[in-house]
Amino acid sequence: MNKNYIILTILMLVLAVGTIFLNREEEPKQIEPSKLLQEIIQPTRYVTTDQVAKMIIKGDPGLMLVDVRSNSEFEEFSLPNSVNIPLDSLLTGDNLSYFGIPGTQVVFISDDAIKADQCWVLTKRLGLNSTYVMLGGLNKWMETIIDPQQPSDDEPYTVHETYSFRKGAQMYFTGAEAEVGGSKVKVEVRRKEKTTVAAGGC
Repeated sequence: MNKNYIILTILMLVLAVGTIFLNREEEPKQIEPSKLLQEIIQPTRYVTTDQVAKMIIKGDPGLMLVDVRSNSEFEEFSLPNSVNIPLDSLLTGDNLSYFGIPGTQVVFISDDAIKADQCWVLTKRLGLNSTYVMLGGLNKWMETIIDPQQPSDDEPYTVHETYSFRKGAQMYFTGAEAEVGGSKVKVEVRRKEKTTVAAGGC
């Protein structure tokens, strides 16, 4: 089956589900489906786990991480300073007020990228910009940031450079021990309290 037809089918299903959550009286102006389709096929809506890790470590004030999993999943594990707005609460209450803020980049996070992609489509359909999806979701985060695999010696320099960053990020996010001058040093990380904004959530 053609990839574009699969994307269109998924898009139509997501939009159909999204209309259930919308209050008809307060429904924002939506962009044209053809324009939305053009946006969907662009890879620019994705940010990598490495990019997200760098923004968190640098304390980027324009970054807003929105975890769209359930409240229970969020409580079990979440990224530092992320807020929890479950997918089924995205378009309810005041949750839409978190999007479209000038100078803010919203990154949707889920276990993989499926729920995050759905949230991206819903917000994009409403004409909200500066929204992104963390590619691969928390599964990819665990693989690349929390447990990065050391590359072989014959890998290119850039691969080793990426691994070096990921090991540093691993220490930052987990407080893991690192070898420094032959002795182990524990890195302590202070994190802010996680925030939940899922008013009327699931």
